[in-house]
Amino acid sequence: MDKIFEIYIKTSPERLWEAITDGDIRSKYTFGNQVISDWTPGSRLEMRSSDGNFALGEGENLEVDPPRRLVQSMVALWSEDVKREGSSRITWEIEPVGDSCRLTVTHDELREGANDQLYGGWPMILSGLKTYLETGELLTTPGSLMYANPGTSNGKR
Repeated sequence: MDKIFEIYIKTSPERLWEAITDGDIRSKYTFGNQVISDWTPGSRLEMRSSDGNFALGEGENLEVDPPRRLVQSMVALWSEDVKREGSSRITWEIEPVGDSCRLTVTHDELREGANDQLYGGWPMILSGLKTYLETGELLTTPGSLMYANPGTSNGKR
């Protein structure tokens, strides 16, 4: 099963790439959660709660082609239900369009009927990314409100 999300953002490919790969910037639109990697092909990718104490996911950077394409494997770890889903793949593709970029995120290698927690947050994440890059503001979403409560991670610990 494939889930494809496309959004246009008024920014440069380089700035968009930075927002995807810089942990401090990325935490601003991923509900405060951390993404840790050295962003080289074959390197480890780790996603952690904002306090760093709870593993949310892990994977590998399969293809790294700045500022155009990033392909990653991911295993979600935030609940037993999503852990059972196993590995999936996320592809970020950046295409310049005038003074903007088209960002296409493809989340694939999902089994048919996969738990929607694996891909259901993409609209909030991408909307937060767009808002942050275009305005410098943080977007309030159900995800950001859920993770804003100290001591919780996806509503669970």
